[in-house]
Amino acid sequence: MSMIFEMLSYPFVVRALVGGILVSLCCALLGVSLVLKRYSMIGDGLSHVSFGALSIAVAAGWSPLKVSIPLVVLAAFFLLRITEHGKVKSDAAIAMISASSLAIGIIVTSLTTGMTTDVSSYMFGSILAMSREDVILSAVLSIIVLCLFVFCYNKLFAVTFDENFAKATGVNVELYNVLIAVLTAVTIVLGMRMMGAMLISSLIIFPALTSMRIFKSFRGVVICSGVLAVVCFLMGIIFSYGFSTPAGASVVMVNLAAFIVFSVVQSVMMRVTKK
Repeated sequence: MSMIFEMLSYPFVVRALVGGILVSLCCALLGVSLVLKRYSMIGDGLSHVSFGALSIAVAAGWSPLKVSIPLVVLAAFFLLRITEHGKVKSDAAIAMISASSLAIGIIVTSLTTGMTTDVSSYMFGSILAMSREDVILSAVLSIIVLCLFVFCYNKLFAVTFDENFAKATGVNVELYNVLIAVLTAVTIVLGMRMMGAMLISSLIIFPALTSMRIFKSFRGVVICSGVLAVVCFLMGIIFSYGFSTPAGASVVMVNLAAFIVFSVVQSVMMRVTKK
């Protein structure tokens, strides 16, 4: 308990906790729809786009967020368009954009500033990277995402599971797909400050997959994902502080442990019901 009070005495840790909890919650909620729609790797692709944008911004001396957010949103639009028209499969499109953006970021960095600590923190994450501006943006983003799921739950459910049925009932499917993509893009940009471009997609994938081990309803998975994401993030940060391990990697390992535990519980429950 004394370690937790010691953690909270540092302003940068408090910022990391508040911002990280909000971003984790957004990732978990959006991740349920993305995983069910088989767009789970879009987080990885957009994080690499963000890395490329951040590398260019750092090299040019521009504001990282003001450059990366518009570019990542445009990349999300581009991914939606090329996959909707069936010209390129979603996994191939994500892999193509991911690799290209990462390569651009590395080349720009190597030709200008070199692999500096600032860019490396975006690549692998840093608990020191979360600023006051990031926390405010995270709070606004989380409010928007929560309102989306509270007030548009039925429409999100229809769009996630059956877009043709949703269109038949009058739901603007394209609008909701764009909204999810934009919110995911902004969440990725904010989250990769702490988790890094290589690990941020885990916050989208793990909570949803773990919740699906136990819960079968969409509502149950959404609620469990949100709670699980927050708990795993807190445990990861405490573990990181206590054992001096990287924050992003620690959060991922806690999520992996939760997935294994839930999978074991699911296996036991199935055996019990069979008997």
